[in-house]
Amino acid sequence: MYWLCVAQSIHIIYYYINIMLQTKHSFHLVNPSPWPFIAAMAALMTTVGGVLSMHKYANGYFLFYLGFCMILFVMFSWWRDIIREGTYEGQHTKTVQQGLKIGVILFIVSEIMFFFAFFWAFFHSSFNPSPAIGGIWPPAYLTTLNPWEIPLLNTILLLSSGASVTWAHHSIVFGQKQQAAYALYITIILAVIFTALQGFEYLTAPFTISDGIYGSTFYMTTGFHGFHVLIGTIFLAICLIRLNYNHFTRTHHVGFEAAAWYWHFVDVVWLFLFITIYWWGS
Repeated sequence: MYWLCVAQSIHIIYYYINIMLQTKHSFHLVNPSPWPFIAAMAALMTTVGGVLSMHKYANGYFLFYLGFCMILFVMFSWWRDIIREGTYEGQHTKTVQQGLKIGVILFIVSEIMFFFAFFWAFFHSSFNPSPAIGGIWPPAYLTTLNPWEIPLLNTILLLSSGASVTWAHHSIVFGQKQQAAYALYITIILAVIFTALQGFEYLTAPFTISDGIYGSTFYMTTGFHGFHVLIGTIFLAICLIRLNYNHFTRTHHVGFEAAAWYWHFVDVVWLFLFITIYWWGS
């Protein structure tokens, strides 16, 4: 058993020395992968299946669900490969980490533009209310939500989760794994409570998405934000699992940094939502 461990250690050392001798730069040249092609085919199947199901074609839902399951499978497999490359193969050098961080920032900027469109629609409709809705905003026939009830509580929850995810980040930087795990547990619990309260608000709201421009802009904006909260919660849960497997070090935790940045973005969007749609818009 002892000699087997020694042999394995020598093999691993030889493997990494061989990689270092072959690599003349700090960039990561990705190996051929089937996932981009499979992801494109899965997205096509999901789109076509969704359109067919909306038009009541036979087996439209089957094609939609098959494509959606393939997307989930590709997401798991592709990110598994990236984690393996960065954690076990040492492919994510400082240069590669910098590129990944820039990619995350650009992705968040694109998300800002996405939500900007919904805010634009809301303000355009509120500053120029149509005579069809009484010429005032909110519409004359509509009963709006009280911003000082569930929306205020959700604001407190999200701001608290932003503080706890920052606590987790600092704990990782200082090498305190247990503290980081506690902070991530708190963040995920707060996120789940936020989502549950958002669902309760939707169930008890006095208007629906079909109630004119106010209902459509309200539910589109808050609904997509809720979807982003769900994605961020899954992101943080995966980081918690990776933390337990010792994937993060004090100097190499780009995956967690991406999740933390994304969560702070979700927090900031909610602040704008609360101030404009819930408080000013009511």
